[in-house]
Parts: sequence; C-alpha cells; structure tokens
Amino acid sequence: MLFNSIDFLMFFPVVALVYLVIPKKVRYLWLLAASYYFYMGWNAQYAVLIAVSTLITYACGLALGALQKKEDPRTGLRRRLVVAAGVAGNLGILMFYKYFDFVLENINALGGLFAWPEISNRFDIILPVGISFYTFQALGYVIDVYRGAVPAEKNPFRYALFVSFFPQLVAGPIERSGNLLRQVKEVPLQKLWDYSRIAKGLMVMLYGYLLKIVIADRVAIVVDQVFDHYLSYGTFELLLGAAGFSIQIYCDFASYSLIATGAALVMGFTLMENFNAPYFAVSIRDFWSRWHISLSTWFRDYLYIPLGGNRKGTWKKYRNIMITFLLSGLWHGASWTYVVWGGLHGLYQIIGDMLAPLRRKAVERTGTKTDCESYRLTQIAWTFCLTTFAWIFFRAETIEDAFLFIRRIGTRWNPWVLFNGSLYELGISRQQANVLLVALAVLLLADLIRERKKQRIDEFLSAQNLWFRWLVLIFMLVLVIVYGAYGQVYDAKQFIYFQF
Repeated sequence: MLFNSIDFLMFFPVVALVYLVIPKKVRYLWLLAASYYFYMGWNAQYAVLIAVSTLITYACGLALGALQKKEDPRTGLRRRLVVAAGVAGNLGILMFYKYFDFVLENINALGGLFAWPEISNRFDIILPVGISFYTFQALGYVIDVYRGAVPAEKNPFRYALFVSFFPQLVAGPIERSGNLLRQVKEVPLQKLWDYSRIAKGLMVMLYGYLLKIVIADRVAIVVDQVFDHYLSYGTFELLLGAAGFSIQIYCDFASYSLIATGAALVMGFTLMENFNAPYFAVSIRDFWSRWHISLSTWFRDYLYIPLGGNRKGTWKKYRNIMITFLLSGLWHGASWTYVVWGGLHGLYQIIGDMLAPLRRKAVERTGTKTDCESYRLTQIAWTFCLTTFAWIFFRAETIEDAFLFIRRIGTRWNPWVLFNGSLYELGISRQQANVLLVALAVLLLADLIRERKKQRIDEFLSAQNLWFRWLVLIFMLVLVIVYGAYGQVYDAKQFIYFQF
C-alpha cells in the first residue's frame, strides 16, 4: 500500500480514528493488525517473513534476558551463541531473498572465465518490500538486549508491533528499541486527543506529500528521460539529469520519512528524524550526519564502532570506514553500482581526512576567511558536486553505463541548449517546469529554516500567527492537489527506497 495512493488515504484515517477511540489496553493490538494488513497489501505471503524474523529475534531476546540473570561461568559464551544465532538467522533470510541471485550471477560470471558449468537458478525470488529495514530494526533489538541497553520484551504482540509498525515498516526510519519499543509499552499512558500534536503530524504529512508528488515524481520524468537515453544527450542535459536525481532521491526518500513521521505523530508516536537538510552539508562526513540518519547511525553503532572505529590507529580507522561504506552500499541493493557508490563515499571521507592538514595550511597561508558565507557556500557546493557524482553510479543500470554517462559529460560540450529551449523537451512542459521551480523554492526555504532556526516545518509554522500558518498550508495543499497529478489519470509512483 503506497502512501501516495487512494488506498492509504482511506486506510490511515480509519486506523487513526479507531485507535483514538478504542480501549487503551487493546490499542497496540489494533495497530499490530493494521500493520500486517498494510504490509499484506503488497504480497500476503511475505508477511510470513516478518513473522519469522519477529519470532527469531523475540526468542533470542527472551533467551538473552534469562541468561543475564544467571551467574554460571558459561553464561557469556551462551549469550554470544544466542546473539550470533539471532543475527545469522535474520541475515540468512535477508541474504537469500535479496542477494541470492546476485551471488549466483557473479559465481557464474567467474565460472565463465574457467569454463565451469553454469549453475541454474531454480528459485523465482521476488524481493520482499522493506526487508532490509525491518531486518535491521529487529537485529538492532537483539544486539541492544545483548549489550544490556534495553530489557528483553516479554509481550510477543508488543514486540511484533515494534518490528512491523506500519508508518515506518517498508522504508524507515530504522527505529531503535530504546525509542519505539518503549513508546509501544507506554501506549496505555498516551494522551491521544492532543490537537497540537495531531495538527503537527498532519502538517508534516502534507509537506511530505508535496516533496513526493509535486517535486520527486515530476523531477523523475526528466531524470528517467536523461538516464534512459543518455547517449542522445550532451554535457548540460546530463548534468541536469544528474543534479535532478540528487533532488529526486532526496525528496522521494525524505517524503516517505516525513509522511511516516507525521502519521506516527498523529497517533502519539515520535519517530527519529531521518533527514536534516543534507544538501547544506559542508563535507561528506557532515552529509552522512544529515542523510538517512537512522541507517548511518545504525552502521556506526553496530558495525563501525565494534570494528574498532577510530580507536586503533589511522589505517585501521580507514579500513573500518571502507568496510562500513561498502556494506552500506551493498545494503542498498544487490548490484555493483551500489557497492561503487558506497565505496566512493568511503574514499571521500578517507581522502578528506588525509588532506585536512594541507587544507588548514593552505587556508592559513592564503589568509582565507573560514567564518564567512562565501567559504561555507563553497564547501556546500563542493559537497553537493561530490554526492551528485556518486549518485550517478547509484542511478545507472550498470557500472559501464555510469562511466559512459560521466565520459559524455566531459566530451559532449553543448552550452547552446541553455538558450535554445531544448531543455523543455526532456519530458515536462514549460508550465510544469515553472511549477517545479516554485516547489523547489519551498523546499529550499524549508531546509533553510531547518538549517538556520533548527526547526522542522511543523515546528516553524506552529510558532507563527494563525493566518500565516493557514496561508502556507493552503498553498501547499493547492500545490499537492492541483499540480501533483500528471495527465488525466494520476499514476502513483512507488517510492525509490521500497526496493531496498
């Protein structure tokens, strides 16, 4: 069930209203049933996978909780075996459904070099929506219980709701047990009829719909046109397509997180913030503190730090960075293009760290001011260029396509397209382009407020006069309703991150 579909616009009000009026003690059961119904809207059979993942990690949590109370000298080994079984079980499911075809394809490619017989694939595997998200959420719980960060949850239905909570089930944010599971336990204590909270949740959802329907889906038309026919275009169309994908994936993914956060807030749950004006980042390291925060902090806490982080010398720190980002790339998809994308971000951070002393010396010797807007804007522009270059690999079908795309940028110089109007032949009309520019101005303003005032759009609007608040909300609503539908029939586009 897509957030930007009529089905969800009927589903969510019913779920929220029933949740607000039924007895407190059964509210979490209602949300659990609604969450499974929501997921089964894609493929009912794959609800079994969530149930299996839930049962494995729930049982591991109970076992770890029981072992913590024992003083047997063998307890430490047993606890490690339990957490290893939980991690192996869940990763095994993820590996089979997401990476089996990828591994088999590469084995056959390698075997072709040595004339080995090809291994046939006897499985018809369809990637379950959101499997990477709920698998990592469940794994985080097991590791947290093992570390003693949270107690083991004894109620299986509360724990099942933590794993399957429908607003963030298929594309995050990847929640921690210390946040979401705690709130699930506190459902009977929630003050549900809170006008201010519900209004803020609806504001966040509306802004999320604007990013998705007005910006992301419209930019996608241009991006698809350029990337699908890149051999027909020159430098400036390709640059526009690459920059467009940077905008598209940000608005597409951030919109899902915003709609999820807003929907959860309406029902009294506070999810972690997943984006913080990432294209205002002044370095790649800063970018990853702002982009997909739930995933980047997950890899930091459960992989990078356990590997040793930056505590065991410079070269091991660089090794740990590369391992983390290569696996982050692989998490996004079973393709070498994603691995290259992750590797580029790892290299960016390593090279940036190595060149830091040289940059400081250059700044000192040239007398460059670092506390001014021009210096910061230069950093922001450079970081955006680096991330956009990496996004080319993320978007391309193959590594070869990515390199050909980049090569054409450098060899097919055509500045005249900036003046002859041919840029309006990339799938959208001049009117649609103007609507897009207005919506992008809204995005820029909202991110500026987030950057300068440290306020989310709902927090900012709630602090304004009532007339101003309603003026902005009506303006966004008009943009979504009038300019979010393309053509005579509205075709809801799937969120990009559903494939991960």
